[in-house]
Amino acid sequence: MKKLKRFTAVLSVILLTAASIPIMTGCGSGSGQEYAWVLATASPEDTVTGLYAIKFAEEVDRLSGGEMKIQVYHNSTLGGDTELLESVQCGDIPFLVQNTAPEVSYLPRLCLFDLPCAFDNLDQLHEVLDDETFMTKVNEIYEEGGVRLLAMADQNFRVMTGNVRIESLNDFKGIKIRTMENNYHMQFWSAIGANPTPMAFAELYVGLEQHTVDAQENPYEVIVSNKFYEVQNYVVETNHLPHLLALVTGNDFYNSLEPEQQAIIDEAADIAKEYAREQAVERSESRIQEIVSGGGDPSKAAEIVTISDDLRAQMREKSSGLYEQIRKVVDDDDLFYTYIREEK
Repeated sequence: MKKLKRFTAVLSVILLTAASIPIMTGCGSGSGQEYAWVLATASPEDTVTGLYAIKFAEEVDRLSGGEMKIQVYHNSTLGGDTELLESVQCGDIPFLVQNTAPEVSYLPRLCLFDLPCAFDNLDQLHEVLDDETFMTKVNEIYEEGGVRLLAMADQNFRVMTGNVRIESLNDFKGIKIRTMENNYHMQFWSAIGANPTPMAFAELYVGLEQHTVDAQENPYEVIVSNKFYEVQNYVVETNHLPHLLALVTGNDFYNSLEPEQQAIIDEAADIAKEYAREQAVERSESRIQEIVSGGGDPSKAAEIVTISDDLRAQMREKSSGLYEQIRKVVDDDDLFYTYIREEK
């Protein structure tokens, strides 16, 4: 079934590219680019993920003087997260932007990014992600899976929505919360007393509306674009995980490029990363306003709840077993302790 899905995605690339993108005349380096390269994402266009992808494509075009072209396909047009990553690994799709969580199944040591409550704010996160030595080591993890990490941005933190006002650790008890199918995410919610329940994302709004699940967790972008605030009373700023966005390409594809082309790709990725970070902050503020206003309908508004520092410390303490488990999988103390900003 996975092979069939990937074949369908690849066929879609061929048909869409051939139908809409003209043959290019070639790059200044002398190696011709016959078709626009494909960049795929499972996210909608009007999200930080989508804007990140678009900015990267625009910068590649600008920096190459129009000789290098990338066509962006949003909203799972070419497959879901799993199919897209497999397609990049196999060389069927050159570029991909996606959250790191679904990549853990293929690149186990990326569970480093599933450490809960590791950061108090985005500045702390960015300080780590801007550490050149740290990111070189992270890229080594990607390269082991046949993928090259070009840049890593974020979509701010993941937060929780629900119908219970969370003020103490006990308030999490028994809440049936929808999570991604990531074992570390599920273990975190279990550790603090909730009942994690995987559910297809397409079914989530109805699941919340009909109380099949009580709560869910996502960044503000996703909460607003899917109008989860309409069927939830509270948005609780748990900020338990940053929603990281990895811009990746296939190793073989990258290595096939001329040095001048590689330099353009690298520079464009760095510019797009900074742009995505700025958008994440700006858009979170506007998304919060939409939530508290109910999108213009006060009857659908939700309240923003900021948790105390004490509760946050308790959440991290309760999940300390997960820290030790992830440290063993990462198997690199320098990498692990750099990420959580602690001395060995």
